[in-house]
Amino acid sequence: MISISDVTRQVSTRKILDSVTLEIKRGEIFTLIGPSGSGKTSLIRVIDLLDPPTSGRVLFDGTDTTTASNTEKVALRRRMAMVFQKPAILNTSVAGNVAFGLKFRGVGKDEIERRVHGALDLVGLANLSGRRAVTLSGGEMQRVALARAMVTEPEVLLLDEPTANLDPVNSALIEDLIIRINKKFHTTIILSTHDMVQGQRLADRIGVIMDGRIAQVGTLHDIFYRPNGQEIAKFVGVDTVLSGEVKSCENGHCIIRVQNTFFEAIASVKAGQRATLFIRPEEINITIPDASSISSSVRNQLHGKITKLVSLGPFVRVTVDCGPVLVALITRRSADELGLAIGKTVRAGVKATAIHVMTGSA
Repeated sequence: MISISDVTRQVSTRKILDSVTLEIKRGEIFTLIGPSGSGKTSLIRVIDLLDPPTSGRVLFDGTDTTTASNTEKVALRRRMAMVFQKPAILNTSVAGNVAFGLKFRGVGKDEIERRVHGALDLVGLANLSGRRAVTLSGGEMQRVALARAMVTEPEVLLLDEPTANLDPVNSALIEDLIIRINKKFHTTIILSTHDMVQGQRLADRIGVIMDGRIAQVGTLHDIFYRPNGQEIAKFVGVDTVLSGEVKSCENGHCIIRVQNTFFEAIASVKAGQRATLFIRPEEINITIPDASSISSSVRNQLHGKITKLVSLGPFVRVTVDCGPVLVALITRRSADELGLAIGKTVRAGVKATAIHVMTGSA
């Protein structure tokens, strides 16, 4: 539906977007993730025709938006709607805010009333239609902004960090709305966020943007479990990144030496190659060394001492020095039951299938 080819956007001497190439499929929720300042908002603004690219092309259903006439651009923009991180709320009623775009387009009064009611019902604000919009809470204002976008019945909905300023309850409401809009109206949704968990919850596909470039595009599993580089791995929460040498590899079953420790992994590499191992923290199982049984599926069993414990609400991040340093994420209940403490000797277990291997050193 939307094809972005070699798009660069430069402001003064700074490249905000650098040779971005990307395909957005009709009807999908495509999420852009990346650090603050990486270019997520800039790319969304280029797609929405708010900012022109310095070079490259953006095609909307085959129409080149970079060479289209002003009339064509207006027509294309009316097929899209955008919701910003901080909603621009007019000092009028909730219904008046939602109706604004329809009045601008010259839609008749009866049709406006019908569509405004439907949009407010969709976002759960029909009972507040007469309320002055500026008196609403932040979460309610963002739902008004979503209603104002959806009342125009867009084919493409662009959302720039739509929950960045909201509490968890209102964030969950907005996320539920995004999914319902996509399923009910088959709206193509392009969403930017720096919230990793939100990216996982919402996306059909994910694009990682780093320093203005698309670093990787794929499914949730591709991005979070098979990152194609250390920078992406660290960003998506892969805390254990190790460098080693492939000692043997037969039928995809590999032995990789990291320092003086040997890891078993499933990979397509060759003996003698340097390799980088990526292990997500939730894939590392922590037990005490005298445990009576070890799961046969856990091929890698390393002993080491805890060097760091970090509380993360209901979870605990456990750093274990096994020669190679491994970082695990376990529940607080498990940590308490195991009596974990700095200096305690534990066993870290990792399945061979849980290790993502790439050639080259970290």
